[in-house]
Amino acid sequence: MRNEEQNINDEENIELHELIEKLRLIYESKKEIRCPFFDSFITLNSDGFNHLLHKPNRQPRNVEEQKLKLKLLKRGLEIIKKTGTVQEYRMRIEKFGKPAKDGFTKTKNVEYWAFHDIVGEKKRFLLRVIIRRIGDGKLHFWSVMPHGKINKQKLYQEGIEDE
Repeated sequence: MRNEEQNINDEENIELHELIEKLRLIYESKKEIRCPFFDSFITLNSDGFNHLLHKPNRQPRNVEEQKLKLKLLKRGLEIIKKTGTVQEYRMRIEKFGKPAKDGFTKTKNVEYWAFHDIVGEKKRFLLRVIIRRIGDGKLHFWSVMPHGKINKQKLYQEGIEDE
């Protein structure tokens, strides 16, 4: 692992543009990551990296949200390499492209898979990584986000042995 990669998550007050450029280099240096769950490769394309910086409506995320997602990216890519169980799945029809002359917009089936992992040492939380596939296309990285603090979540049911 290069020093550059190690220092990214350690620097709290790193300039946003510097963080974007460092992580873009790391992200673009890997074209694909093998995922045991799918038993195939996950593509790391510009759509996924762009989604870390922009909302689905193409508006930029606020600076703190961009920094958070970028700082979690490296851990998220590690989760893809080792995950064997999907925690969430969603499929829906979404619009693609611009409306045609008749006013209609083409649609495609879009699938999303979410994989969770507990990360952090002092502040433990669930990290959620999203993989997406549009129609019959390739599986690709879509997003990474925190999913809550572990100490505030119940990961078990009290009194389960009484049932």
